[in-house]
Amino acid sequence: MSLIRPTTLLAAALLASAATAHADDYKIDETHSFVQFRTKHLGYSWLYGRFDVTGGTLSYDPAKPEASRISVDVDVDSIDSNHDLRDDHLKEKYLLTGKQPKANFTSSAYKGDANGGQVTGELSLNGVKKTVTIPVKKIGEGPDPWGGYRVGFEGNLTIDARDYGYTYQLGEQSFFIELQLGIEAVRTAPARNKS
Repeated sequence: MSLIRPTTLLAAALLASAATAHADDYKIDETHSFVQFRTKHLGYSWLYGRFDVTGGTLSYDPAKPEASRISVDVDVDSIDSNHDLRDDHLKEKYLLTGKQPKANFTSSAYKGDANGGQVTGELSLNGVKKTVTIPVKKIGEGPDPWGGYRVGFEGNLTIDARDYGYTYQLGEQSFFIELQLGIEAVRTAPARNKS
């Protein structure tokens, strides 16, 4: 009869534990997350503004970043360009928020390491869904003053508004919209091992 050494049992247990580990679950912190934008105004200058993030979830495991997933909800009707009349005009003529006030990004894949890479997923905007790839970078993670644990990321994406059914223009260059994404999330469930 052969004997199984304790070291062999320990190694097997560690491998099994690693195989069944799960990513941490996070809730998007709406008050510390945002989507900022800029686009050319008549081709002469930049128009800046922002949209509110209204919710979302994140699954993140720095030991297995390729398994990370994110879904973010954005209120397009919340556009703020620091001018109320312009915002009303943009909602009515450009963004058509009376029909489609919400947007969403849901990831399907991530390539990179725990500090940054590229996240691919589906951007739903104005009732149109397109696959996009967003370069992202981790800003940091750690405990907060209220006993929670947080992680933050940033990303950048340029879209052509015509791809999403927008046709009203403020100059040819106004169709190209540069988006800066800032996401902060609070851990709701720590990683755990399942037996």
